Amino acid sequence: MSTQTKPAAHSSGDVPARSTAQLTRGPLPIVAAATLWGTTGTAATFAPPAASGVAIGSATMGLGGLILALLAPRCAALLRMGRGMLVVALPGAAAIAVYPLAFYSSMAYAGVAIGTVVSIGSSPVFAALLERLLEGVRLDSRWAVATAISAVGTILLVLGGHAGPQGGAALPVLVGVVLGLVAGATYAGYSYAARRLIQAGHPSRGVMGLLFGMGSILLLPVFALTGEELWSTTSGALVAGYLAVVPMGLAYVLFGAGLRHVGASTATTLSLVEPVVAAVLSVLVVGERLGVWSWIGAGLIGVGLLALIARR
Repeated sequence: MSTQTKPAAHSSGDVPARSTAQLTRGPLPIVAAATLWGTTGTAATFAPPAASGVAIGSATMGLGGLILALLAPRCAALLRMGRGMLVVALPGAAAIAVYPLAFYSSMAYAGVAIGTVVSIGSSPVFAALLERLLEGVRLDSRWAVATAISAVGTILLVLGGHAGPQGGAALPVLVGVVLGLVAGATYAGYSYAARRLIQAGHPSRGVMGLLFGMGSILLLPVFALTGEELWSTTSGALVAGYLAVVPMGLAYVLFGAGLRHVGASTATTLSLVEPVVAAVLSVLVVGERLGVWSWIGAGLIGVGLLALIARR
């Protein structure tokens, strides 16, 4: 009589349990971080009117980056990671310094909804281009079509009319969109640098602390020169404190944890939760109103980005 051993039966809950664990280790922390980031534009509108986008951005990531560096374990030890990794870390820190200045200035010119949609909506395109240039990842026809759809959507978003901080004037909105593209490129840049360092075996919190600590060295002098309206008023101090602690300190800890398990381009795509949250808050709280064609443009950006997600 055969005595073959039957393979052990798997519980019906094993697969869902593994799927849930994979979700909480990778995508879910990034989605949670993006949700917190989505509150930044609305929070910034409560700052004193004289506070510029440069002041708000330098306060957010200058102070927040300092907090991350102080809380990160073995952050300073990563400075001895070797020349090869420093070549990755230094451009990443420079991108961190440029990103908030461009991002908050974009929202100041074009409004919370448009500034956020362009900044974050363009980042997966730039992330894929970085992976193509630096790692040789092939960009297929799906990527080209998705990018073209998103580009058309951006044009409609700009030209469709809206009631924002500049009254919908075309030139300020265009300036805001250009700054948003700069923000999208630098966001993709520091996400790529962080992912490279984390996948090289360095702890995620240490990497985020190092990169943002280095970025804060560049941003804090900018805040000292431009941030008097923030530190000299109660409302400004509260806004700066919230932006530095919650969307910066807490959110980037979550983002770094997620980057241990997903690539930079996937992370930037998951971050598209941010413009959804920002657009909803801009309408419900700030009182912005997008024109019909702007909503169609935002929808096309969403379609293009969904195509990118499907590609991944």
